[in-house]
Amino acid sequence: MIKAACIKDSQIEMIDEELVSEIRRKAHGYDQYSGCSQSVLLALQEGLEVGDRESFKAATVLSGGVARRGETCGALLGALMGLGLVRGREEIERTEDYVTAMGIANEICDDFQGRLEEEFGFDRPLESTLCAEIQTRIYGRSFDIRVPAEREAFLEAGGHSDEGCYKVCGIAAEVAARRLLSLR
Repeated sequence: MIKAACIKDSQIEMIDEELVSEIRRKAHGYDQYSGCSQSVLLALQEGLEVGDRESFKAATVLSGGVARRGETCGALLGALMGLGLVRGREEIERTEDYVTAMGIANEICDDFQGRLEEEFGFDRPLESTLCAEIQTRIYGRSFDIRVPAEREAFLEAGGHSDEGCYKVCGIAAEVAARRLLSLR
């Protein structure tokens, strides 16, 4: 098992790099079945032993930027659902737990954006985590994948390929796994 030191708040924490790589690999591969949010969430659930089939089912409609609308990236939403399973509040009155989870969620969002920029070699920073913006940066345009012809164009552009959304899923899963493992 390969572990890497992660310095956080004057503590040294060990991250299992093999586990992080395996979670990334699984999320990347699961997206072949469509459903970026479920691909990321399932990889996190399996790797971190969190959640259940009900939470997995809940992620069904978040793919493609929420019901394929191009809004917040579904892969990121799956990552954030993983965070909720690990650090979400269990009772509505627990405002402190809510605030803590939101802080971690913002770190995951920022890390996700940065990793997309780095791994895809974007020439300028992303302005958001919108699926449509990410598509435009990767493929040169966004697609309304609710429309059959647009979905076909998305696939032809490499939407479901190793250098497309599969990679986006892998990045989201890796960023989330690394952060969630640092919380243990």
